[in-house]
Amino acid sequence: MNKLTPDSFYLRKMKPDDIPQVKETENLSFTNPWPESAFRGELENRGISFPYVIVLKNVERVVGHIIYWQIEEEVQISNIAVHPDFRGLGIGRKVMQEIMDKVKKEGVSYIFLEVRPSNSSAVSLYKKLGFQKLGLRRNYYHNPVEDAIIMGKSL
Repeated sequence: MNKLTPDSFYLRKMKPDDIPQVKETENLSFTNPWPESAFRGELENRGISFPYVIVLKNVERVVGHIIYWQIEEEVQISNIAVHPDFRGLGIGRKVMQEIMDKVKKEGVSYIFLEVRPSNSSAVSLYKKLGFQKLGLRRNYYHNPVEDAIIMGKSL
């Protein structure tokens, strides 16, 4: 396989057939992963939820996902993960930038998310993208119990 770069991947809307690969990434990425039913629910909840998958171009393999909720002029990233085999390639940064550019064109003026303090690589990425710490949600995460850092950014 040629050297992988962020341009080796693209975003597309999630389909039900993607869920097994999405669940694989989810299970490898989080100690308290979303159940399959949550992803199916996101696919059915087209009012405010937008699930996308990250696909490796040359083999059409799903290597990550992002789910966000758009409510009027705000977006909340509710879930984002890249399969461990594809981390460190700049994919997360590219995906976040593409989503921010897309929703800004749609009139969104603010984006926010929650992240575990122990997920230092994600916190670092969000800071590089211009997100700022807005506060904490105490004991937000489970398995293990941990606070959530609330981060946000004006678009």
